[in-house]
Amino acid sequence: MNTFYIRPMYCEDVPAVAALERAVFSEPWSEEGFVSALAQDGSVFLVAVSAGSKQESIASEKMIGYCGLYVSVDEGDITNVAVASQHRRGGVGTALIEEVKVVAGQHGVKQIFLEVRESNRAAQSLYLGAGFEFCGRRKNFYRKPTEDALLMTCRLSIV
Repeated sequence: MNTFYIRPMYCEDVPAVAALERAVFSEPWSEEGFVSALAQDGSVFLVAVSAGSKQESIASEKMIGYCGLYVSVDEGDITNVAVASQHRRGGVGTALIEEVKVVAGQHGVKQIFLEVRESNRAAQSLYLGAGFEFCGRRKNFYRKPTEDALLMTCRLSIV
């Protein structure tokens, strides 16, 4: 099993993250979308990379996942969580969610929201395991194919 670590996303990561996005989602963000998101105040984007050590260059890292979060006052909204198919069920998604919760708390976030496809049971299980609860539905939220989104939330305990 490859080891991985979580770090902030840099502009240099955008091509690899966009490639992962295209492999995972039916309506992927563009590279320009990621660059724009990274430049916004209140955006937090983390990547999971596989590499020999943290001291290696970014060019030698292999992108295996990412998670994005928008912060607005004391709430956060997870944009996407993506993990490369060959690295799923290896703790990458859990590590990304747990780290984004830590960073969100450092930004004063008290509650995080996200949407998940109604048919995506694996993602729902991941989020439930990370302390999220179902709190609503967004009718026909997704396209390609059209599908409802289940709204989930997690209250952060501020210590």
